[in-house]
Amino acid sequence: MDVVNKLVAQGQFRVLKVPLGFIKVLEWFFAIFAFSTCGSYSGMFKMAMECKNRTESNLGIEVQFEYPFRLHQVYFDAPTCKERNTKRIFLVGDYSSSAEFFVTIGVFAFLYSTAALSIYIFFYEKYKENNKGPLIDLGVTGVFAFMWLVSSAAWAKGLSDVKTATDPNKVITLINACDEKGNTCREVHDPVMSGLNTSVAFGFINLVLWVGNLWFVFKETGIIAPFMRGPPPQGKPAPDAYSQQGAYEPDPYASNQGGYQPEYNQQGYNQDTEYGQGYGQQGAPTSFSNQM
Repeated sequence: MDVVNKLVAQGQFRVLKVPLGFIKVLEWFFAIFAFSTCGSYSGMFKMAMECKNRTESNLGIEVQFEYPFRLHQVYFDAPTCKERNTKRIFLVGDYSSSAEFFVTIGVFAFLYSTAALSIYIFFYEKYKENNKGPLIDLGVTGVFAFMWLVSSAAWAKGLSDVKTATDPNKVITLINACDEKGNTCREVHDPVMSGLNTSVAFGFINLVLWVGNLWFVFKETGIIAPFMRGPPPQGKPAPDAYSQQGAYEPDPYASNQGGYQPEYNQQGYNQDTEYGQGYGQQGAPTSFSNQM
C-alpha cells in the first residue's frame, strides 16, 4: 500500500488519465467480460414426450450442455414407447473451434493489456526510449484488433449454430418415436442464451476499442510529428509608400504652425511696404504744414 501511495504521489498513474492509458484499462475490463461470459457458460433445455401408453411417457427430459460446445458428445435417453425401453440420442455439431478461439483471444488480450498497463505506469520512460516501445505496441495492437474481428465474427456464426442445434423443436426431430401415431413430443423449456449473446457483444466492443487505440499508439511513435508542425513565422510586412512618406517628409502645415512664413506672405508683406513707401514719397504730403 505504501508503494502505491508513493507512485500516486510521484504522478506515475497520470498516464491512466490520457486516452492511451484509459483505453487500455477499458480493453483490460472488456477482455475479461468477453472470455468469462463465454468460457463459463452452461445451459439446459427440457422436453416432454407422451407415449400412447402413458406409463411409458417421460415429461421431463433434460439436456445439459456447456462450453466448449462439443454437442456431438452431449446425449440424453428418450423413451421408445415400446416396453419401457429407451434410446440414447446425441445432439448434432461440434462448435468448440470458434468458441475456444474466441476465449483464447480474450485471455491473451487480457494478459497483454495487463503487461502494457504495467509498463505504462512503472516504465513509461523506458517505453518511450528509442521509440521501440511504441512501435512494438502499435504492431501488437494491430494484430489484436484483427484477431478480435476474426474471432468475434467466427463466434457469432458459431453461436447461431449452437442455438439451432439446441433448439428443442429441432432436437425432437431426432427422436423416431415422436413420428409414430399416438405419441406426442413438445418442448418445455428453451435454453437461456443471454450470456452467450453478451459475449458476442463484448467481442465487437473489444474490436472497436483496439481499433480506436491504434490511433493513440500511433501518435506515441512520433511518425506523424513532422507532418503536424506549425507554419513558419512570417516576417514583418514592408512599410507602404504612405508610411514611408510620412516618416521622411515633414508636414508642411505643421511647419507653418511653428513660425515658418510661406512665400506668398513674404511677397505680400514686401509689396505693401513698397506701396506705402511709394505713396508717402509721391502723392501724400509729408507734413501738415505743407498742406496748409
